[in-house]
Amino acid sequence: MGSFAERFQMMSVQIVPFIMAVVFHEFAHGFVAHKWGDDTAKNAGRLTLNPLPHMDPIGTVLFPLINMLSGMGLLFGWARPVPINPNRFHKYKHGLFWVSFAGPGMNFVLAIISAAVFCMIKLWVPQDFYLYEPLFAMAYISVSLNYALGIFNLIPLPPLDGSKILGVFLPYEAARKYEMIAQYSFFILMALLITGVFSVLAYPIRFFTNATLYLMALLFGISDF
Repeated sequence: MGSFAERFQMMSVQIVPFIMAVVFHEFAHGFVAHKWGDDTAKNAGRLTLNPLPHMDPIGTVLFPLINMLSGMGLLFGWARPVPINPNRFHKYKHGLFWVSFAGPGMNFVLAIISAAVFCMIKLWVPQDFYLYEPLFAMAYISVSLNYALGIFNLIPLPPLDGSKILGVFLPYEAARKYEMIAQYSFFILMALLITGVFSVLAYPIRFFTNATLYLMALLFGISDF
């Protein structure tokens, strides 16, 4: 598990990628919703990259602190969900699909950008630069953390984004009953977490992280990756 100092050091390089990942995730939902005709997020002051309006006391503060104290390998948490009114979309199902996918999609884009930054640091930042190691670590963590957040949100469990994407393809009555699972979602998520079921997500996260870094290294001509 490591000492508290080691866990604090780990969190110090995770916190910036984590804040960026959850803020950009929520901003993407609001931005795409606005494009589909819903200005709810904009009117609520949530169509911004300023982290403060997106902060959630539990998901953005408490859970990261628990992660640090428990020594978990990857920071986990969330931001306040951006308010969305699908009834305002130009086309309900089309809008709901793309708005729901926008959050995880943004995380996948950030993972790719972070892999490019990782390679740029390796190529162009001198290793004796005093911020080399933390910047290098932040870029690497940003790749895996964004894939983790994106993949986790694609789980088809209400109210996660994956459930809304799946709901688009269900008949109205089936989709309505499906969304009712949301009242039990917290307990389901806790049960899955305690039983270790979520450990299976480590495989796609690790695969996409390594594959993205490897392909980006090839693109930048890095041979000793």
